[in-house]
Amino acid sequence: MKFTALQIAEILEGDVVGDADVEVSKLSKIEEGVKGSLTFLANPKYTPYIYTTEASIAIVNKTFEPENNVTATLIKVEDAYKAFSKVLEYYNLVKLNKFGIEQPSFISESSRQGENIYIGAFSYIGENVVIGDNVKIFPNVYIGDNVVLGDNTIVFAGAKIYSECIIGNNCVINSGAIIGADGFGFTPNEQGEYSKVPQTGNVILEDFVDVGAATTIDRATLGSTIIRRGVKLDNQIQIAHNVEIGKNTVIAAQTGIAGSTKIGENCQIGGQVGIVGHITIGNNVKIQAQSGIGRSIKNNEVLQGSPALSYGDYNKSYVHFKNLPKIIKNLNDLEKKVNGNS
Repeated sequence: MKFTALQIAEILEGDVVGDADVEVSKLSKIEEGVKGSLTFLANPKYTPYIYTTEASIAIVNKTFEPENNVTATLIKVEDAYKAFSKVLEYYNLVKLNKFGIEQPSFISESSRQGENIYIGAFSYIGENVVIGDNVKIFPNVYIGDNVVLGDNTIVFAGAKIYSECIIGNNCVINSGAIIGADGFGFTPNEQGEYSKVPQTGNVILEDFVDVGAATTIDRATLGSTIIRRGVKLDNQIQIAHNVEIGKNTVIAAQTGIAGSTKIGENCQIGGQVGIVGHITIGNNVKIQAQSGIGRSIKNNEVLQGSPALSYGDYNKSYVHFKNLPKIIKNLNDLEKKVNGNS
């Protein structure tokens, strides 16, 4: 799809400097701009590229005044970075603007669909599934029995949502994510063999939750695994059964959260963090990457290390750890002096 400079300026409420009819059909970085692409200049250190870029249109701040010749048509706005972000959002909406039901796909007769939905080819929609308005289900998606998908939710190709799970409005579930697989529940017998504990609960995602690619969220043994409103989950995260994550918490890739742990609101958890089960993490907690959390955490703590310490204590301790060979040498020298004088 092509857009003119004038059309883009109208979306951004900006002013066109140059050819208002020039068209673009793709986006580019300013240093890699090619004819027919749209770029932007927000960071001053990239200013030299505005004079060499081959992009057809560039979004710039209103305060920008060229010192040399610029071949690109300029769209001047109050904040070029925010304006380009708005363009990206609009671009995504256009790109994902699909409607209708592709074939082959299986849709149970007992399911209910809202208006303006899209179901991609080779998707499976189970019994009694409820699909809200403007939902996009991309190819090769599995939706199990009795699942509810809220309005404006997007499920990308290859995702799996097991039976009984409830997905809120405006959620995004990326490719390869699995929502509602069985939790890791087994009991040993006297022979050391393990018997499976039935996992009879479900997963609930509240509104505006994003789930990254290949992230797994296990169903509860009883009750629900709950991901509250506004939570953002990166790729390749493991969330075990009966976990609850508070609203607006963000978690980076490869983090693992064991069963029945409760995480508060507005937390920030770095990549490759390991969190044991059956603990409580308070609100506004920050956990640095690769930390190991083996105890409950109070509100507003900042942690690092494995096992995790307070961020300040960790940094102080690490200074000593780096100097440990020197400290040991000094102790040995001191011991020799003491022994030599005794």
